[in-house]
Amino acid sequence: MERIWLAHYPPGVAAEIDPSRYTSLVAMLDESFATYRDDQAFVCMDKAITFGDLEAKSRALAAYLQSKGLKRGARVAIMMPNVLQYPVAIAAILRAGLTVVNVNPLYTPRELEFQLKDSGAEAIIVLENFAHTLQQAIGQTAVRHVIVASMGDMLGTLKGALVNLVVRRVKKMVPAFSLPGSVAFNDALAAGQGLKLTTPALGPDDIAFLQYTGGTTGVAKGAVLTHRNLIANCLQVEAWMPPSVEPKPEGERTTIITALPLYHIFALTACFLIGVRIGALCVLIPNPRDLPNLIKDMVTHRPTIFPAVNTLFNGLLNHPDFGKVDWSRLSCAIGGGMAVQKAVAEKWFKATGTPVVEGYGLSETSPLLTCNRADITEWSGTIGLPVPSTDISIRDADDHEVPLGQPGEICARGPQVMAGYWGRPDETAKAMSPDGFFRTGDIGIMDPTGRIKIVDRKKDMILVSGFNVYPNEVEDVVASHPGVLECAAIGVRDARSGECVKLFVVKKDPALTEADLLAYCATQLAHYKIPRHVEFRTELPKSNVGKILRRALRDETESASSAAA
Repeated sequence: MERIWLAHYPPGVAAEIDPSRYTSLVAMLDESFATYRDDQAFVCMDKAITFGDLEAKSRALAAYLQSKGLKRGARVAIMMPNVLQYPVAIAAILRAGLTVVNVNPLYTPRELEFQLKDSGAEAIIVLENFAHTLQQAIGQTAVRHVIVASMGDMLGTLKGALVNLVVRRVKKMVPAFSLPGSVAFNDALAAGQGLKLTTPALGPDDIAFLQYTGGTTGVAKGAVLTHRNLIANCLQVEAWMPPSVEPKPEGERTTIITALPLYHIFALTACFLIGVRIGALCVLIPNPRDLPNLIKDMVTHRPTIFPAVNTLFNGLLNHPDFGKVDWSRLSCAIGGGMAVQKAVAEKWFKATGTPVVEGYGLSETSPLLTCNRADITEWSGTIGLPVPSTDISIRDADDHEVPLGQPGEICARGPQVMAGYWGRPDETAKAMSPDGFFRTGDIGIMDPTGRIKIVDRKKDMILVSGFNVYPNEVEDVVASHPGVLECAAIGVRDARSGECVKLFVVKKDPALTEADLLAYCATQLAHYKIPRHVEFRTELPKSNVGKILRRALRDETESASSAAA
Protein backbone atom coordinates (compact mmCIF):
# COMPACT_ATOMS: atom_id res chain seq x y z
CA MET A 1 0.00 0.00 0.00
CA GLU A 2 1.27 3.44 -0.94
CA ARG A 3 0.90 6.01 1.83
CA ILE A 4 -0.15 8.84 -0.49
CA TRP A 5 -1.09 10.99 2.51
CA LEU A 6 2.50 11.42 3.70
CA ALA A 7 3.13 14.01 0.99
CA HIS A 8 0.43 16.16 2.57
CA TYR A 9 1.57 15.97 6.20
CA PRO A 10 2.20 19.23 8.04
CA PRO A 11 5.87 20.34 8.08
CA GLY A 12 7.89 18.51 10.72
CA VAL A 13 5.42 15.67 11.32
CA ALA A 14 7.21 12.32 11.02
CA ALA A 15 5.72 9.35 9.19
CA GLU A 16 6.35 7.06 12.18
CA ILE A 17 6.26 7.17 15.96
CA ASP A 18 8.12 4.81 18.29
CA PRO A 19 5.65 3.06 20.63
CA SER A 20 8.55 1.24 22.32
CA ARG A 21 9.69 4.56 23.81
CA TYR A 22 7.98 3.56 27.07
CA THR A 23 7.60 0.02 28.38
CA SER A 24 4.18 0.84 29.86
CA LEU A 25 1.73 3.64 30.55
CA VAL A 26 3.00 3.62 34.13
CA ALA A 27 6.48 4.57 32.93
CA MET A 28 4.95 7.43 30.94
CA LEU A 29 2.87 8.60 33.92
CA ASP A 30 5.82 8.39 36.31
CA GLU A 31 7.87 10.62 33.99
CA SER A 32 5.16 13.31 34.10
CA PHE A 33 4.70 13.00 37.88
CA ALA A 34 8.40 13.79 38.32
CA THR A 35 8.62 16.50 35.65
CA TYR A 36 5.53 18.49 36.64
CA ARG A 37 5.35 17.62 40.36
CA ASP A 38 4.43 21.10 41.61
CA ASP A 39 2.06 22.03 38.77
CA GLN A 40 -1.69 21.67 39.00
CA ALA A 41 -2.88 18.58 37.14
CA PHE A 42 -6.66 18.49 37.63
CA VAL A 43 -9.25 20.93 38.93
CA CYS A 44 -12.91 20.25 39.69
CA MET A 45 -15.42 22.50 41.44
CA ASP A 46 -12.61 25.02 42.08
CA LYS A 47 -10.44 22.48 43.92
CA ALA A 48 -7.12 21.54 42.28
CA ILE A 49 -4.62 18.74 42.80
CA THR A 50 -1.01 18.84 41.64
CA PHE A 51 0.88 16.14 39.78
CA GLY A 52 2.61 15.43 43.10
CA ASP A 53 -0.78 14.97 44.77
CA LEU A 54 -1.87 12.66 41.96
CA GLU A 55 1.30 10.60 42.37
CA ALA A 56 0.92 10.28 46.14
CA LYS A 57 -2.81 9.53 46.18
CA SER A 58 -2.65 7.05 43.30
CA ARG A 59 0.29 5.31 44.96
CA ALA A 60 -1.71 4.92 48.19
CA LEU A 61 -4.80 3.64 46.38
CA ALA A 62 -2.69 1.25 44.30
CA ALA A 63 -1.12 -0.18 47.45
CA TYR A 64 -4.58 -0.58 48.99
CA LEU A 65 -5.83 -2.48 45.91
CA GLN A 66 -2.82 -4.80 46.03
CA SER A 67 -3.45 -5.42 49.74
CA LYS A 68 -6.90 -6.83 48.86
CA GLY A 69 -5.22 -9.71 47.03
CA LEU A 70 -5.91 -8.45 43.51
CA LYS A 71 -3.38 -10.10 41.24
CA ARG A 72 -1.65 -8.62 38.24
CA GLY A 73 -4.11 -8.17 35.37
CA ALA A 74 -7.23 -8.33 37.57
CA ARG A 75 -10.00 -6.04 36.32
CA VAL A 76 -11.13 -3.07 38.40
CA ALA A 77 -14.17 -1.09 37.29
CA ILE A 78 -14.63 2.68 37.68
CA MET A 79 -18.18 4.07 37.73
CA MET A 80 -17.96 7.84 38.15
CA PRO A 81 -18.49 11.11 36.29
CA ASN A 82 -15.61 13.58 35.91
CA VAL A 83 -14.55 14.15 39.52
CA LEU A 84 -11.07 14.35 41.07
CA GLN A 85 -11.24 10.74 42.22
CA TYR A 86 -11.35 9.55 38.61
CA PRO A 87 -7.76 10.37 37.56
CA VAL A 88 -6.53 9.06 40.91
CA ALA A 89 -8.40 5.79 40.34
CA ILE A 90 -7.10 5.31 36.78
CA ALA A 91 -3.49 5.97 37.78
CA ALA A 92 -3.81 3.72 40.86
CA ILE A 93 -5.23 0.76 38.96
CA LEU A 94 -2.52 0.97 36.30
CA ARG A 95 0.27 1.41 38.87
CA ALA A 96 -0.95 -1.65 40.76
CA GLY A 97 -0.56 -3.71 37.57
CA LEU A 98 -4.32 -4.09 37.16
CA THR A 99 -6.71 -3.41 34.28
CA VAL A 100 -9.17 -0.51 34.14
CA VAL A 101 -12.77 -1.20 33.14
CA ASN A 102 -14.50 2.12 32.50
CA VAL A 103 -18.25 2.02 33.21
CA ASN A 104 -20.90 4.52 32.19
CA PRO A 105 -22.37 5.75 35.51
CA LEU A 106 -25.82 6.09 33.96
CA TYR A 107 -26.06 2.39 33.20
CA THR A 108 -29.12 0.49 34.38
CA PRO A 109 -28.57 -2.47 36.73
CA ARG A 110 -28.97 -4.82 33.74
CA GLU A 111 -26.30 -3.02 31.70
CA LEU A 112 -23.95 -2.78 34.67
CA GLU A 113 -24.35 -6.45 35.55
CA PHE A 114 -23.57 -7.42 31.97
CA GLN A 115 -20.37 -5.39 31.85
CA LEU A 116 -19.13 -6.50 35.26
CA LYS A 117 -19.80 -10.16 34.43
CA ASP A 118 -18.37 -9.93 30.93
CA SER A 119 -15.16 -8.26 32.13
CA GLY A 120 -14.81 -10.46 35.20
CA ALA A 121 -14.20 -7.36 37.33
CA GLU A 122 -13.20 -8.21 40.90
CA ALA A 123 -13.38 -4.69 42.31
CA ILE A 124 -15.19 -1.44 41.58
CA ILE A 125 -14.75 2.21 42.56
CA VAL A 126 -18.17 3.86 42.40
CA LEU A 127 -19.56 7.30 43.21
CA GLU A 128 -22.25 6.96 45.90
CA ASN A 129 -24.82 8.59 43.58
CA PHE A 130 -24.79 5.34 41.58
CA ALA A 131 -24.22 2.85 44.40
CA HIS A 132 -27.91 1.84 44.38
CA THR A 133 -27.46 0.61 40.82
CA LEU A 134 -24.45 -1.43 41.86
CA GLN A 135 -26.42 -2.89 44.76
CA GLN A 136 -28.95 -4.32 42.27
CA ALA A 137 -26.27 -5.68 39.93
CA ILE A 138 -23.46 -6.96 42.12
CA GLY A 139 -24.99 -10.24 43.27
CA GLN A 140 -24.36 -12.18 40.07
CA THR A 141 -20.86 -10.78 39.44
CA ALA A 142 -17.31 -11.58 40.57
CA VAL A 143 -16.95 -8.21 42.33
CA ARG A 144 -15.73 -8.71 45.90
CA HIS A 145 -14.23 -5.32 46.72
CA VAL A 146 -16.22 -2.09 46.58
CA ILE A 147 -14.85 1.42 47.17
CA VAL A 148 -17.54 4.09 47.47
CA ALA A 149 -16.62 7.70 46.72
CA SER A 150 -18.64 10.84 47.41
CA MET A 151 -18.63 14.15 45.55
CA GLY A 152 -16.91 15.96 48.39
CA ASP A 153 -14.10 13.46 49.08
CA MET A 154 -11.26 15.53 47.62
CA LEU A 155 -12.64 19.06 47.99
CA GLY A 156 -11.25 19.74 51.47
CA THR A 157 -12.86 19.15 54.87
CA LEU A 158 -15.24 22.11 55.00
CA LYS A 159 -16.16 22.39 51.33
CA GLY A 160 -16.34 18.61 50.99
CA ALA A 161 -18.81 18.34 53.87
CA LEU A 162 -20.93 21.14 52.43
CA VAL A 163 -20.99 19.62 48.95
CA ASN A 164 -21.93 16.21 50.35
CA LEU A 165 -24.74 17.80 52.40
CA VAL A 166 -26.16 19.54 49.34
CA VAL A 167 -25.82 16.48 47.11
CA ARG A 168 -27.33 14.08 49.65
CA ARG A 169 -29.90 16.15 51.54
CA VAL A 170 -30.82 19.15 49.40
CA LYS A 171 -30.65 17.82 45.85
CA LYS A 172 -31.33 14.24 46.99
CA MET A 173 -28.97 12.83 44.36
CA VAL A 174 -27.90 9.79 46.41
CA PRO A 175 -30.62 7.11 46.54
CA ALA A 176 -30.44 4.80 49.55
CA PHE A 177 -28.14 1.81 49.06
CA SER A 178 -26.68 -1.10 50.98
CA LEU A 179 -23.28 -2.53 50.02
CA PRO A 180 -22.05 -4.52 53.02
CA GLY A 181 -18.27 -4.59 53.32
CA SER A 182 -17.75 -1.57 51.08
CA VAL A 183 -15.02 0.95 52.00
CA ALA A 184 -15.14 4.73 51.71
CA PHE A 185 -12.75 6.21 49.13
CA ASN A 186 -10.92 8.37 51.66
CA ASP A 187 -10.61 5.43 54.06
CA ALA A 188 -9.00 3.36 51.30
CA LEU A 189 -6.54 6.20 50.62
CA ALA A 190 -5.69 6.48 54.32
CA ALA A 191 -5.17 2.74 54.64
CA GLY A 192 -2.99 2.65 51.55
CA GLN A 193 -0.66 5.38 52.81
CA GLY A 194 0.76 2.96 55.35
CA LEU A 195 1.26 0.16 52.83
CA LYS A 196 4.09 -0.59 50.42
CA LEU A 197 3.33 -0.59 46.70
CA THR A 198 4.90 -3.46 44.83
CA THR A 199 5.77 -2.05 41.42
CA PRO A 200 4.95 -4.69 38.79
CA ALA A 201 7.20 -5.15 35.76
CA LEU A 202 4.60 -4.25 33.16
CA GLY A 203 5.24 -4.68 29.45
CA PRO A 204 3.71 -3.22 26.29
CA ASP A 205 1.45 -6.24 25.75
CA ASP A 206 -0.12 -6.12 29.21
CA ILE A 207 -3.78 -5.06 29.17
CA ALA A 208 -4.31 -1.48 30.37
CA PHE A 209 -8.04 -1.02 29.64
CA LEU A 210 -11.09 -3.01 28.68
CA GLN A 211 -12.90 -0.26 26.82
CA TYR A 212 -16.47 -1.27 26.09
CA THR A 213 -18.10 -0.19 22.87
CA GLY A 214 -21.38 1.63 23.23
CA GLY A 215 -23.38 -1.36 22.10
CA THR A 216 -25.07 0.66 19.34
CA THR A 217 -24.41 -2.17 16.88
CA GLY A 218 -25.46 -5.01 19.17
CA VAL A 219 -24.09 -6.49 22.38
CA ALA A 220 -21.43 -4.30 24.00
CA LYS A 221 -17.93 -5.75 23.59
CA GLY A 222 -14.77 -5.01 25.56
CA ALA A 223 -11.98 -3.75 23.32
CA VAL A 224 -8.68 -5.02 24.74
CA LEU A 225 -6.36 -2.00 24.79
CA THR A 226 -2.79 -2.74 25.76
CA HIS A 227 -0.24 -0.38 27.27
CA ARG A 228 1.38 -0.22 23.83
CA ASN A 229 -1.93 0.78 22.19
CA LEU A 230 -2.43 3.79 24.45
CA ILE A 231 1.23 4.85 24.44
CA ALA A 232 1.19 4.74 20.65
CA ASN A 233 -1.92 6.90 20.39
CA CYS A 234 -0.54 9.47 22.83
CA LEU A 235 2.64 9.73 20.80
CA GLN A 236 0.61 9.92 17.57
CA VAL A 237 -1.48 12.81 18.94
CA GLU A 238 1.63 14.54 20.26
CA ALA A 239 3.37 14.21 16.88
CA TRP A 240 0.32 15.45 14.98
CA MET A 241 -0.83 18.41 17.07
CA PRO A 242 2.08 20.82 17.66
CA PRO A 243 2.06 23.60 18.70
CA SER A 244 -1.13 22.76 20.62
CA VAL A 245 0.59 20.15 22.82
CA GLU A 246 4.01 21.79 23.12
CA PRO A 247 5.12 23.10 26.53
CA LYS A 248 4.02 26.69 27.12
CA PRO A 249 6.28 29.61 28.10
CA GLU A 250 6.94 30.19 31.78
CA GLY A 251 3.79 31.38 33.51
CA GLU A 252 1.40 29.92 30.92
CA ARG A 253 -0.42 26.60 31.22
CA THR A 254 -2.01 24.40 28.64
CA THR A 255 -5.59 24.08 29.86
CA ILE A 256 -7.79 21.24 28.61
CA ILE A 257 -11.52 21.63 29.22
CA THR A 258 -12.58 18.07 30.01
CA ALA A 259 -16.32 18.17 29.41
CA LEU A 260 -16.45 14.76 27.77
CA PRO A 261 -16.67 11.91 30.31
CA LEU A 262 -13.40 10.17 31.15
CA TYR A 263 -15.06 6.77 30.78
CA HIS A 264 -15.30 7.51 27.04
CA ILE A 265 -12.24 6.70 24.93
CA PHE A 266 -12.15 10.18 23.35
CA ALA A 267 -11.72 11.95 26.69
CA LEU A 268 -9.60 9.17 28.18
CA THR A 269 -6.90 9.77 25.59
CA ALA A 270 -7.43 13.39 24.49
CA CYS A 271 -7.87 14.74 28.03
CA PHE A 272 -6.47 12.39 30.70
CA LEU A 273 -3.54 10.68 29.00
CA ILE A 274 -2.49 13.59 26.79
CA GLY A 275 -3.05 16.04 29.64
CA VAL A 276 -0.79 14.12 32.02
CA ARG A 277 1.80 13.52 29.30
CA ILE A 278 2.23 17.22 28.41
CA GLY A 279 1.77 18.59 31.94
CA ALA A 280 -1.53 20.30 31.18
CA LEU A 281 -4.23 21.40 33.61
CA CYS A 282 -7.40 19.37 32.99
CA VAL A 283 -10.58 21.13 34.09
CA LEU A 284 -12.99 18.32 35.00
CA ILE A 285 -16.66 19.01 34.23
CA PRO A 286 -18.94 16.58 36.12
CA ASN A 287 -22.06 17.48 34.11
CA PRO A 288 -21.46 18.91 30.62
CA ARG A 289 -25.20 19.24 30.03
CA ASP A 290 -25.18 22.03 32.64
CA LEU A 291 -24.04 24.64 30.12
CA PRO A 292 -24.16 27.64 32.52
CA ASN A 293 -21.68 25.95 34.90
CA LEU A 294 -19.55 24.70 32.01
CA ILE A 295 -19.30 28.24 30.65
CA LYS A 296 -18.53 29.53 34.14
CA ASP A 297 -15.57 27.13 34.35
CA MET A 298 -14.44 28.21 30.89
CA VAL A 299 -14.52 31.85 31.97
CA THR A 300 -12.36 31.00 35.01
CA HIS A 301 -9.99 28.64 33.17
CA ARG A 302 -9.40 30.04 29.70
CA PRO A 303 -9.29 27.04 27.35
CA THR A 304 -6.21 26.08 25.36
CA ILE A 305 -7.51 22.73 24.11
CA PHE A 306 -11.20 21.86 23.90
CA PRO A 307 -12.22 18.36 22.75
CA ALA A 308 -15.97 18.14 22.11
CA VAL A 309 -18.70 16.59 20.00
CA ASN A 310 -20.85 18.44 17.49
CA THR A 311 -23.82 18.77 19.84
CA LEU A 312 -21.67 20.38 22.55
CA PHE A 313 -20.11 22.88 20.13
CA ASN A 314 -23.62 23.67 18.88
CA GLY A 315 -25.11 23.96 22.36
CA LEU A 316 -22.41 26.38 23.49
CA LEU A 317 -22.74 28.50 20.37
CA ASN A 318 -26.46 28.88 21.00
CA HIS A 319 -26.11 29.72 24.70
CA PRO A 320 -26.56 33.40 25.63
CA ASP A 321 -23.43 33.37 27.84
CA PHE A 322 -21.11 32.01 25.15
CA GLY A 323 -19.66 35.45 24.53
CA LYS A 324 -18.39 35.70 28.12
CA VAL A 325 -15.62 33.15 27.41
CA ASP A 326 -12.19 34.49 26.43
CA TRP A 327 -11.17 32.32 23.48
CA SER A 328 -7.87 34.13 22.80
CA ARG A 329 -5.78 31.24 24.21
CA LEU A 330 -7.65 28.51 22.33
CA SER A 331 -5.13 26.76 20.11
CA CYS A 332 -7.12 23.65 19.28
CA ALA A 333 -10.80 22.67 19.24
CA ILE A 334 -10.95 18.93 18.53
CA GLY A 335 -14.14 17.48 17.06
CA GLY A 336 -14.83 13.76 17.41
CA GLY A 337 -17.37 11.15 18.47
CA MET A 338 -19.73 12.06 15.61
CA ALA A 339 -19.60 14.10 12.42
CA VAL A 340 -19.04 17.83 12.90
CA GLN A 341 -21.59 19.63 10.78
CA LYS A 342 -20.45 22.36 8.41
CA ALA A 343 -22.84 24.98 9.80
CA VAL A 344 -21.59 24.36 13.35
CA ALA A 345 -17.90 24.36 12.34
CA GLU A 346 -18.24 27.60 10.40
CA LYS A 347 -20.12 29.31 13.21
CA TRP A 348 -17.50 28.13 15.74
CA PHE A 349 -14.63 29.51 13.66
CA LYS A 350 -16.41 32.84 13.24
CA ALA A 351 -17.09 33.08 16.99
CA THR A 352 -13.70 31.95 18.32
CA GLY A 353 -11.20 32.46 15.51
CA THR A 354 -10.08 28.84 15.95
CA PRO A 355 -11.25 26.08 13.60
CA VAL A 356 -12.70 22.77 14.72
CA VAL A 357 -10.07 20.15 13.86
CA GLU A 358 -12.06 17.01 13.20
CA GLY A 359 -10.55 13.61 13.94
CA TYR A 360 -11.81 10.07 13.70
CA GLY A 361 -11.41 6.87 15.63
CA LEU A 362 -13.14 4.22 17.72
CA SER A 363 -12.86 2.54 21.10
CA GLU A 364 -11.06 -0.28 19.29
CA THR A 365 -8.36 2.12 18.05
CA SER A 366 -7.46 3.97 21.27
CA PRO A 367 -9.11 6.05 19.53
CA LEU A 368 -7.38 8.29 16.96
CA LEU A 369 -6.86 6.98 13.42
CA THR A 370 -7.13 10.09 11.27
CA CYS A 371 -7.19 13.83 11.86
CA ASN A 372 -7.30 17.06 9.94
CA ARG A 373 -4.14 19.12 9.99
CA ALA A 374 -3.91 21.39 13.03
CA ASP A 375 -3.10 24.33 10.75
CA ILE A 376 -6.39 24.29 8.81
CA THR A 377 -8.28 27.57 8.54
CA GLU A 378 -11.63 26.21 7.39
CA TRP A 379 -13.88 23.19 7.76
CA SER A 380 -12.82 20.49 5.33
CA GLY A 381 -15.79 18.12 5.48
CA THR A 382 -13.33 15.26 5.95
CA ILE A 383 -11.82 13.34 8.87
CA GLY A 384 -8.38 14.30 7.62
CA LEU A 385 -5.30 12.18 7.00
CA PRO A 386 -4.10 8.98 8.69
CA VAL A 387 -1.88 9.89 11.67
CA PRO A 388 1.74 8.63 11.89
CA SER A 389 2.33 4.85 11.87
CA THR A 390 -1.23 4.27 10.63
CA ASP A 391 -2.37 2.60 7.41
CA ILE A 392 -5.89 3.19 6.11
CA SER A 393 -7.35 1.02 3.36
CA ILE A 394 -10.78 1.60 1.78
CA ARG A 395 -12.15 -1.84 0.90
CA ASP A 396 -15.12 -3.59 -0.64
CA ALA A 397 -17.04 -6.50 0.86
CA ASP A 398 -14.45 -8.94 -0.49
CA ASP A 399 -11.54 -7.20 1.26
CA HIS A 400 -10.26 -5.68 -1.97
CA GLU A 401 -9.08 -2.08 -1.98
CA VAL A 402 -11.38 0.17 -4.02
CA PRO A 403 -10.10 2.90 -6.38
CA LEU A 404 -9.56 6.39 -5.01
CA GLY A 405 -12.80 8.35 -4.91
CA GLN A 406 -14.95 5.24 -4.53
CA PRO A 407 -16.84 4.40 -1.29
CA GLY A 408 -15.83 1.40 0.77
CA GLU A 409 -15.33 0.26 4.36
CA ILE A 410 -12.60 2.12 6.23
CA CYS A 411 -10.06 -0.45 7.44
CA ALA A 412 -7.16 0.48 9.70
CA ARG A 413 -3.83 -0.97 10.81
CA GLY A 414 -1.42 0.51 13.33
CA PRO A 415 0.05 0.21 16.84
CA GLN A 416 -3.07 1.82 18.35
CA VAL A 417 -5.42 -0.92 17.08
CA MET A 418 -6.75 -3.18 19.84
CA ALA A 419 -5.50 -6.68 20.58
CA GLY A 420 -9.06 -7.98 20.09
CA TYR A 421 -12.41 -8.22 21.89
CA TRP A 422 -12.32 -9.54 25.43
CA GLY A 423 -13.41 -13.18 25.51
CA ARG A 424 -14.87 -13.03 21.99
CA PRO A 425 -12.49 -14.63 19.48
CA ASP A 426 -15.34 -15.00 16.99
CA GLU A 427 -16.07 -11.26 17.05
CA THR A 428 -12.36 -10.49 16.85
CA ALA A 429 -12.04 -12.68 13.77
CA LYS A 430 -14.96 -10.88 12.12
CA ALA A 431 -13.47 -7.47 12.90
CA MET A 432 -9.94 -8.20 11.63
CA SER A 433 -8.88 -8.92 8.06
CA PRO A 434 -6.33 -11.67 7.30
CA ASP A 435 -3.65 -9.01 6.74
CA GLY A 436 -4.23 -7.36 10.11
CA PHE A 437 -6.61 -4.51 9.27
CA PHE A 438 -9.45 -3.61 11.63
CA ARG A 439 -12.80 -3.26 9.87
CA THR A 440 -14.39 -0.13 11.31
CA GLY A 441 -17.89 -0.59 9.91
CA ASP A 442 -17.77 2.96 8.57
CA ILE A 443 -18.09 3.78 4.88
CA GLY A 444 -15.62 6.33 3.56
CA ILE A 445 -13.99 7.76 0.45
CA MET A 446 -10.28 8.61 0.13
CA ASP A 447 -9.27 11.45 -2.19
CA PRO A 448 -5.95 11.74 -4.09
CA THR A 449 -4.33 13.57 -1.15
CA GLY A 450 -5.19 10.76 1.29
CA ARG A 451 -7.92 12.72 3.04
CA ILE A 452 -10.93 10.63 4.00
CA LYS A 453 -14.58 11.59 4.03
CA ILE A 454 -17.00 9.54 6.10
CA VAL A 455 -20.06 8.65 4.10
CA ASP A 456 -21.80 6.75 6.90
CA ARG A 457 -22.09 3.65 9.01
CA LYS A 458 -22.94 0.62 6.93
CA LYS A 459 -25.96 -0.01 9.13
CA ASP A 460 -27.24 3.57 8.77
CA MET A 461 -27.27 3.66 4.98
CA ILE A 462 -30.78 4.12 3.52
CA LEU A 463 -31.66 2.37 0.27
CA VAL A 464 -34.24 4.42 -1.67
CA SER A 465 -35.32 2.75 -4.92
CA GLY A 466 -31.87 1.24 -5.29
CA PHE A 467 -30.05 4.51 -4.56
CA ASN A 468 -27.82 4.85 -1.51
CA VAL A 469 -28.77 7.73 0.80
CA TYR A 470 -26.38 8.57 3.62
CA PRO A 471 -27.97 10.20 6.70
CA ASN A 472 -24.89 12.35 7.35
CA GLU A 473 -25.41 14.16 4.06
CA VAL A 474 -29.09 14.83 4.74
CA GLU A 475 -28.36 15.96 8.30
CA ASP A 476 -25.57 18.26 7.16
CA VAL A 477 -27.93 20.04 4.75
CA VAL A 478 -30.78 20.33 7.25
CA ALA A 479 -28.45 21.55 10.01
CA SER A 480 -27.38 24.45 7.80
CA HIS A 481 -30.95 25.83 7.84
CA PRO A 482 -30.99 28.81 10.25
CA GLY A 483 -34.21 27.60 11.88
CA VAL A 484 -32.79 24.20 12.89
CA LEU A 485 -31.04 23.53 16.20
CA GLU A 486 -30.48 19.75 15.85
CA CYS A 487 -31.56 17.01 13.50
CA ALA A 488 -31.28 13.31 12.72
CA ALA A 489 -32.22 11.25 9.68
CA ILE A 490 -33.14 7.57 9.55
CA GLY A 491 -34.55 5.16 6.99
CA VAL A 492 -38.11 3.88 7.33
CA ARG A 493 -40.02 1.31 5.31
CA ASP A 494 -41.86 2.60 2.25
CA ALA A 495 -44.21 0.61 0.03
CA ARG A 496 -43.12 2.43 -3.13
CA SER A 497 -39.36 2.87 -2.73
CA GLY A 498 -38.46 0.16 -0.21
CA GLU A 499 -37.15 2.78 2.19
CA CYS A 500 -37.43 6.53 2.48
CA VAL A 501 -35.89 9.23 4.67
CA LYS A 502 -37.54 10.31 7.91
CA LEU A 503 -36.23 13.47 9.54
CA PHE A 504 -36.35 14.42 13.22
CA VAL A 505 -35.82 18.10 13.99
CA VAL A 506 -35.40 20.29 17.07
CA LYS A 507 -36.31 23.84 16.12
CA LYS A 508 -34.30 26.97 16.81
CA ASP A 509 -37.00 29.09 15.15
CA PRO A 510 -40.48 28.23 16.50
CA ALA A 511 -42.03 29.39 13.21
CA LEU A 512 -40.21 26.75 11.17
CA THR A 513 -42.59 24.43 9.29
CA GLU A 514 -42.26 21.13 7.50
CA ALA A 515 -42.93 22.89 4.20
CA ASP A 516 -40.05 25.31 4.88
CA LEU A 517 -37.65 22.44 5.49
CA LEU A 518 -38.70 20.36 2.50
CA ALA A 519 -38.43 23.38 0.20
CA TYR A 520 -34.94 24.02 1.54
CA CYS A 521 -33.92 20.39 1.07
CA ALA A 522 -35.19 20.49 -2.51
CA THR A 523 -32.58 23.14 -3.29
CA GLN A 524 -29.76 21.07 -1.81
CA LEU A 525 -30.56 17.38 -2.31
CA ALA A 526 -31.48 15.05 -5.11
CA HIS A 527 -35.18 14.16 -5.11
CA TYR A 528 -34.70 10.67 -3.68
CA LYS A 529 -32.70 12.08 -0.72
CA ILE A 530 -35.38 14.54 0.36
CA PRO A 531 -37.12 13.43 3.59
CA ARG A 532 -40.58 11.96 3.06
CA HIS A 533 -41.51 12.42 6.73
CA VAL A 534 -40.61 15.20 9.18
CA GLU A 535 -41.19 15.00 12.94
CA PHE A 536 -40.50 17.98 15.20
CA ARG A 537 -39.30 17.25 18.72
CA THR A 538 -38.18 19.23 21.75
CA GLU A 539 -35.06 17.05 22.06
CA LEU A 540 -33.33 14.08 20.45
CA PRO A 541 -32.03 10.96 22.22
CA LYS A 542 -28.30 11.17 22.86
CA SER A 543 -25.51 9.06 24.28
CA ASN A 544 -23.71 10.32 27.36
CA VAL A 545 -21.11 12.04 25.20
CA GLY A 546 -23.83 13.88 23.30
CA LYS A 547 -23.92 11.72 20.18
CA ILE A 548 -27.40 11.63 18.64
CA LEU A 549 -28.66 8.04 18.71
CA ARG A 550 -30.22 7.19 15.37
CA ARG A 551 -30.76 3.63 16.57
CA ALA A 552 -33.08 4.84 19.36
CA LEU A 553 -35.10 6.80 16.81
CA ARG A 554 -35.26 3.76 14.52
CA ASP A 555 -36.39 1.54 17.41
CA GLU A 556 -39.11 4.02 18.41
CA THR A 557 -40.33 4.31 14.83
CA GLU A 558 -40.40 0.54 14.30
CA SER A 559 -42.25 -0.01 17.59
CA ALA A 560 -44.84 2.60 16.65
CA SER A 561 -45.31 1.01 13.21
CA SER A 562 -45.75 -2.45 14.75
CA ALA A 563 -48.30 -1.14 17.24
CA ALA A 564 -50.24 0.61 14.49
CA ALA A 565 -50.26 -2.57 12.40
